[in-house]
Amino acid sequence: MDIEIKTWLFDMLNAISEIESFVADRPLLFANYQADLRTKRAVERNVEIIGEAMNRIMKKDTSIHITNSRKLVDVRNRIIHGYDSVSDEVIWGIVVKHIPILRAEIEALLGN
Repeated sequence: MDIEIKTWLFDMLNAISEIESFVADRPLLFANYQADLRTKRAVERNVEIIGEAMNRIMKKDTSIHITNSRKLVDVRNRIIHGYDSVSDEVIWGIVVKHIPILRAEIEALLGN
């Protein structure tokens, strides 16, 4: 695997670890997330990183398959360009539904 792609995958893995650390200290409830502005912004920033890294990977190697890769890029674009219309529900859905799958797929690609 190309060194740049590995770097971007590790960037994604680091962003996932940060997201997990932001929500690990209390029950995994949407109300907790929604009430904590700092956590929301930190999670959004890491989703941006994941989306940008995914975008770079997709441009460099179309053979790498990651579930919902296009949607990850789309959410990144929404956060950056449509900051006033970012949905807490969408971001939370990514955290609870897609982040665990994404972690497993990236670890498999990296051979971890």
